Amino acid sequence: MSDKLILKGGRVIDPSQNIDDTRDVLLVDGRVAELSSSLATHEDAQLVDCSGLVVTPGLIDVHVHLREPGGEHKETIATGAAAAAAGGFTSICAMPNTDPPIEDPAGVGFVVAEGKKAGKARVYPIGCISVGREGKRLALVGEMVEAGAVAITDDGSPVMDSGLMRLALEYAQSFGIPVADHPEDLTLSAKGHMNDGVMSSRLGLAGKPNASEDIHIVRDLMLAELTGGHIHLQHCSTSLGVEMIRQAKARGVRVTAEASPHHLVLTEEAVEGYRTEAKMNPPLRTQEDVDAVRAGLADGTLDTIATDHAPHHYDEKEAAFADAPNGIVGLETALGIILTHVVKEGLIDLATMVDRMSCQPARAFNLPGGTLAEGSPADVTVFDAEKSWTVDPSRFLSKSRNTPFTGWSLTGQPCLTIVDGRVVWSV
Repeated sequence: MSDKLILKGGRVIDPSQNIDDTRDVLLVDGRVAELSSSLATHEDAQLVDCSGLVVTPGLIDVHVHLREPGGEHKETIATGAAAAAAGGFTSICAMPNTDPPIEDPAGVGFVVAEGKKAGKARVYPIGCISVGREGKRLALVGEMVEAGAVAITDDGSPVMDSGLMRLALEYAQSFGIPVADHPEDLTLSAKGHMNDGVMSSRLGLAGKPNASEDIHIVRDLMLAELTGGHIHLQHCSTSLGVEMIRQAKARGVRVTAEASPHHLVLTEEAVEGYRTEAKMNPPLRTQEDVDAVRAGLADGTLDTIATDHAPHHYDEKEAAFADAPNGIVGLETALGIILTHVVKEGLIDLATMVDRMSCQPARAFNLPGGTLAEGSPADVTVFDAEKSWTVDPSRFLSKSRNTPFTGWSLTGQPCLTIVDGRVVWSV
């Protein structure tokens, strides 16, 4: 294949350069070489007609569970990277809650090597905050960063020790990385299985109150303000949490925060009938909370859309609700869900969507990409904003099928995913 690729006549949306116009894009040797309204012909270039399509910097997901090592029956780095590419993502960040956890340079190196071997979406490892994700001793942060880790988190296990979180925020500054936290107070939520409220009472299920998330969000914001460190708050789901982040940003606290597609479009009503495919952590909450998360996404309080892609084997999710694991897959539905139920409903425009799914994630985790500026990595997503399709998990490239969106009719679908100037996925 030619090392030159021309994307011809697409609607190029690049918020990093305030571009929203019909352009041709020239990619040469893995870099963006030129954007032009009338690109000169290159006889040795492969030409792709993008008329009627949207061309953006490659989408980036900073919150993905790839399960390898230890959970290969659910997902592998290779299948997760392939699913990401099919969803339009050119880069993903791998959570460290594997078995064994990614807590040292060897673990980080394994993820880096397997990601390169997969040859699909770029895979960036995130290391543990604490040894064994036990929340007691700081992991080998510097060594993990040197090996390729782009952040640290104990995701799946909140850091309950405020002193350790303070130390992590102080230490991470030496390496210019964010500390990502799963905000949850286990003393309030450990026995819960869904949102705490009328619905949980009616179903006879123990609930997780908003306060379990809010308390940790407020704590993390206070520690970030105290230390000057960069806190990244994962999968925010509560109205008060969003407001606290909004106020902290106004004070200049170094905080970035995620909105997950499911928390933007689903409420606790999706659990009706004990549907384990709608069981997740944090749980789906009330319409008031969903409205607050949507408002936070729109005004930039929540500056990043992240899937929290959490694959599980069919048998695991078929258990009784209280025994089933938390989480849903999201890489292959995220773009369609956001286009259909966020953009087309008028909450944000396409440029803001690209900002939240590409530009801001790159900035938050200091990743290459998030722009089509000349000289930047040739990571590009091309999608059809008007393509109608129905979610069919049997067609997923992910190993797992646990999604509450089965059968949903969506509008907007990826057509072409380009990483380092190579087409890694196409319709």
